[in-house]
Order: sequence, then C-alpha cells, then structure tokens
Amino acid sequence: MKLLADAMLGSLARICRMCGHDTAYCLDRGVEADDDVLALAKREERTLLTRDRQLAARAPDSLLLESKTVDDQLAELAAAGVDLLLSGGERCGACNGELRELRDGEAAAEYVPDDAGPVWACRDCGQQFYRGSHWDDVEDRLP
Repeated sequence: MKLLADAMLGSLARICRMCGHDTAYCLDRGVEADDDVLALAKREERTLLTRDRQLAARAPDSLLLESKTVDDQLAELAAAGVDLLLSGGERCGACNGELRELRDGEAAAEYVPDDAGPVWACRDCGQQFYRGSHWDDVEDRLP
C-alpha cells in the first residue's frame, strides 16, 4: 500500500514503513501546504493519512485519523484494513528507501550487535536496521 503521511503523522509514518508500506512523509519531501500535499498524493497515487478533516475532505483517497496518539492511530489504520504486521527488510524507517540484506562479508555498522541476526541496509541513505529491542517495542504496540 502506498501511503502519504501528513506533517502531523511522522511517528506513524515510521511504523508504517516498518510494516512494509511505501510511506512518504510530507516533511521529508518539504511539503506542508494543503494544496501541495494533495498534489503529491495524486501524482504518486498515494492514500493520504491525515488528522485534518478539511484536508481529508478534499482528498478522494484518504484516511482521516481521529486519534492523537500513535497507538490509537494504529488501531484506526487496522480497522480501516491496513495490514500492520512487521515485515523487516523492506522499507527504511528513516527515508522510506528500499532495504537490502547485508551479504556475508559485508560489514555491519558499529551500532549493530554481533548477534543481531539479519541486517538490512537502505539503498538510498545507507542506514542499517536489525531486529533489536525497538522492533519488539513496536511489535507490542501493533493492534
């Protein structure tokens, strides 16, 4: 699912990426004005995620989220039929780039524990990811 999170939903965007959804975040793109958000959603054929009623009313493909907390927003997404299972190895939580698994012999970053298991690197920004305690914390939050 291709999503576009508006400026109020940065934390939600990161979790959607962890669940394998191609999730653009408006502020990552330098887009904040409503007309620009709508144009981006249309141009990239993305479902707009927003807490702004007026903006949602203007977007033919949008999900209006009523809740203020990320946990409640996740429940709203699940109720709307968005798959929220951690996928691992698909999307970069930082920039939304595609991930690739490190091959044998490729060095992991210093912050990656030796016993981390699979490690993924973003093809765009180079950040590396692994299933650590943060993974477990997010998994516990999913509805």
